[in-house]
Amino acid sequence: MMLDTLSKGQKAKIKKIRTDGKLLRRLLDMGFVMNSEIEVIREAPLFDPMELKIHNYYISIRKSEASLIEVKI
Repeated sequence: MMLDTLSKGQKAKIKKIRTDGKLLRRLLDMGFVMNSEIEVIREAPLFDPMELKIHNYYISIRKSEASLIEVKI
């Protein structure tokens, strides 16, 4: 299951990030590491971007970036 398919209020753990290069480095720097728990807080009116809670802070990412993050519920 990919992160972009979760809806408001759902929680999951990161299983794998399916990208490389600068985007992978950026996601890792923001705290998207294996087994981190993520909660979907809300989505923008047109569903992009989505606000997430990870490591007790809030972050917004694009749906295109969220579609590269594999999670398990």
